[in-house]
Amino acid sequence: MTRPATTPVVSGSWLGMLGGGQLGRMFCHAAQSLGYKVAVLDPAENSPAGSVAECHIRAGYTDAEALARLSSMCDAVSTEFENVPAESLRILAHGTRVSPGADAVAIVQDRILEKAFIQGTGVPVAPHVAVQDQADIVSAPDVLFPGILKVARLGYDGKGQARVKTRDEALAAFRQFEGASCVLEAMLPLAFELSVVVARGHDGQTVLYPAARNEHRDGILAVSTVDAAQSGTDVDAQAGAAAVRIAEALGYVGVLCVEFFVLEDGSLIVNEIAPRPHNSGHYTMNACVTSQFDQQVRAMTGMPLGTTQCLASVVMLNVMGDIWFDAASGHQRDPDWASVLGVPGACLHLYGKIEPRRGRKMGHINILGHTLADAQAAAGQVAAALGIDYQS
Repeated sequence: MTRPATTPVVSGSWLGMLGGGQLGRMFCHAAQSLGYKVAVLDPAENSPAGSVAECHIRAGYTDAEALARLSSMCDAVSTEFENVPAESLRILAHGTRVSPGADAVAIVQDRILEKAFIQGTGVPVAPHVAVQDQADIVSAPDVLFPGILKVARLGYDGKGQARVKTRDEALAAFRQFEGASCVLEAMLPLAFELSVVVARGHDGQTVLYPAARNEHRDGILAVSTVDAAQSGTDVDAQAGAAAVRIAEALGYVGVLCVEFFVLEDGSLIVNEIAPRPHNSGHYTMNACVTSQFDQQVRAMTGMPLGTTQCLASVVMLNVMGDIWFDAASGHQRDPDWASVLGVPGACLHLYGKIEPRRGRKMGHINILGHTLADAQAAAGQVAAALGIDYQS
C-alpha cells in the first residue's frame, strides 16, 4: 500500500534513488542533511551516489528483485537521469510513491513524443520532422536545412546528434545512427541559450528558479551565469511561464529543467526537457536559499517547497576531466585546487569519480559575487588557475 501523496514522508525515513551518478550523489547529500536515509539502485560497483548512500543495491534498473527491495524499503523514490526505464518506475509505483511519474518520464525520453507534447501545450519548438526512415529525410521541407539530426532516444550531452547542411548529409548521418528513430530540426538564428528549473509538489504548488544563461562546448554545458540583480527580465518571465505550463501539463512532481533557445528576433523556443535536477541548476547549491536538490527531496516527500530566492550573482563552471592532463605533455597531474579555493566566492564541488577522462564531468565550481561583474572577475581567476577557457 503506497503512502497517500498528501501525507509527508517524515525525517528518518528511507528514500530511493534510481541512478548512481553525480546528480544522485548531490541528492543523497541533500536528503541526508534533512535527516533521511537513501538507498541507491545502480549496477556499477563504484558510483558517485552509491559511495555516499546508506544502502547501495547493485543491480540493473530492470532487475525485478532489486526493484521489489527498493520499493519495500523506501517511502518515496526518484531518479537522477531521464533514460531510466519508464517501466521500472511503473513497477515501483505499485509499492511506493514515485516522482516524477513514469508517464511524464516516458514522454521526455523520446524527442518525437516530447516535441509533440510541448507543441500541444502551446509552447513553441523549432520546425522539425520525425525521421523513421530515409524517405522522411527525402521528403523533409527545405526549411529544415541546415539542421540538426538527433536520435529520438538515449541522446545526451551532444551525443547522438549531427549538424547537417544538406539533405545528403542528413541521409549519411541517419545511416551512421543505424536507422534509429530521429528528429530533424532546423537550425535557427540563435542569440543565446537559457534554462529554467521549476519544482512542482504533489499538491500542484510550483516554484521557479532564476533563469540561467548557458554556454555549451561540444554539446556539453560549460558555463551557466545568473545575475541576481537582473533575473526578472521579460524573456525570463516568458521562459518561467512556459516551464510551469509544461510541468502542469505533464502532471509533473519533482524538479524539472526546461532548456530554451532565444532567437535573434527575441522569440523563445523550447529545446528540450530534463525530468530531474540539471547541470545548469547547480548554481542553486550556493547562490539560492534552497538548492535544486533540497527541492527534489521536498517535492518527493510531500514537504513544503522552499524559497528559490537568489542571494548572489553566480557563475557556474563545469570541471571536465581534461584539466587533469597537461596540455603540453598530455601527462596526468592534479589540478591546482589550492588556487581555486583561494579565490573569494569560489565553491568547489567534486563528484567522487575515481578516473578522470577527457570529456567526463568531474565536478563544478560555483563562483559567487555581490554583483555579476564581481562573480565574472572571480570566475576568470578560477578558470586561469585550471586552464579552463572562460570569457565573461
